[in-house]
Amino acid sequence: MSEPDPFDEIVDAETTSDPDLAVIEAGSRTLRTQSGPPPGDGIPARPADPEVDKALRAVEQELLGRWPETKLDPSLVRMEALLDLLGDPQRAYPSIHITGTNGKTSTARMIEALLGAFELRTGRYTSPHVQSITERISLNGAPIEAERFIEAYQDIKPYIDMTDAQQEHRLSFFEVLTGMAYAAFADAPVDVAVVEVGMGGSWDATNVMEAPVAVITPIALDHTDRLGDTPGEIAVEKSGIIKQGATVILAQQPVDAAQVMLKKAVETDATVAREGMEFGVGSREIAVGGQLLTLRGLGGEYEEIFLPLYGAHQAHNAAVALAAVEAFFGVGAQQAGLLDVELVRKAFASVLSPGRMEVVRSSPTVVLDAAHNPAGGQAAAAAITEAFGFSRLIGVVGTSGDKDVRGLLEAFEPIFAEVVVTQNSTHRAMSADDLAALAVEVFGDDRVVVEPRLDDALETAITLAEEEDEYAGAGVLVTGSVITVGEARLLLGRA
Repeated sequence: MSEPDPFDEIVDAETTSDPDLAVIEAGSRTLRTQSGPPPGDGIPARPADPEVDKALRAVEQELLGRWPETKLDPSLVRMEALLDLLGDPQRAYPSIHITGTNGKTSTARMIEALLGAFELRTGRYTSPHVQSITERISLNGAPIEAERFIEAYQDIKPYIDMTDAQQEHRLSFFEVLTGMAYAAFADAPVDVAVVEVGMGGSWDATNVMEAPVAVITPIALDHTDRLGDTPGEIAVEKSGIIKQGATVILAQQPVDAAQVMLKKAVETDATVAREGMEFGVGSREIAVGGQLLTLRGLGGEYEEIFLPLYGAHQAHNAAVALAAVEAFFGVGAQQAGLLDVELVRKAFASVLSPGRMEVVRSSPTVVLDAAHNPAGGQAAAAAITEAFGFSRLIGVVGTSGDKDVRGLLEAFEPIFAEVVVTQNSTHRAMSADDLAALAVEVFGDDRVVVEPRLDDALETAITLAEEEDEYAGAGVLVTGSVITVGEARLLLGRA
């Protein structure tokens, strides 16, 4: 299967030339006056140096001009050709490869934090980005600097041109970024790379390495037009990252998906560690700013782990991340015993996952969550109910048109008192009117407000949350798309 359409991937509102984004710039002047948590969240601002900013924008525009993957045949030929010219940088370091439907980026961030706590130099490649394209490539726990991002592109540009000239189709947006990441990791150099697939697994551009650890986060229905109509069908594609003799860290899965993964593991002589069997969440308690966990790893129990993220799903992501790092170090197989518990605690306490149940404003509280499919919506609904206990919750929802939008809305129906439907700035966005028609069917006419402009939608939701004293405990949840969350983040002054 092909990776996502590159236009699916671009969510940096500041770098597009779309004139509709004037609403973001205008709206931000109002919304940035509102109170909210301080910055320092791992999302880089635009470069302060005008020349660097100009150069970064130029690189972004060149990447945007690349062919959409939807026009390309499922193939690794182009990636393999590029990496061959680059000297196969992906072979210069071991990797942990992550696929699944939901939770990949949060799990990757946790794995990165754990490896860093053990003084390993790390590279992390994730997608899509929330606000800045440089978020996708991280070195030692921080997004790559703009200057280094530009250099990474310029360094491999001649080889991109050579590959383009040799192939039937040019390299795609995602393929070029993947090549940049692998080359940047080799140049750093890193001790280990943590790599998230773009979509699927077998034909994903990232799947050109022999990762000794393969991580499969929960599989659910998403991208069904490309990956399959059932979790089992989707698992066939995602199991493609399991390599000969690897260790597979398998999160809790639907039965048909688990069967596919276990069969693939047998075929590749891989070792499997299953959540709920070889590792898992021992216990969890709600805590101020997150949750307190006991995690059962491959080597034993790790107690009093504070995770500054909300929701049971993040606790399960933490268990998966810990098992992945234990497997990387050989715990549970060649090596017995726990990893250093204090280092594990320090690592998890430092984890950030922007745009995932993230509080960006107070009075009233505004939370952002990038849920974009029914499974993600159900996890977000459970998390916000458990962690915040709002007396009244207003939803702001902007989705892409190619998702199971009805399923997403149904996941939030029990918890939203009212929903403000809107749309983000990209061509993939479902129009506010079309979204409203679906929302009325799910919520009823009296609970749906339509505000096509995202800045107006945020203002309306905040006003609804503030309007009556009896709702002093009211909150706002912005959701439906990474793109919507990224643009809301910008409007609320978080970049």
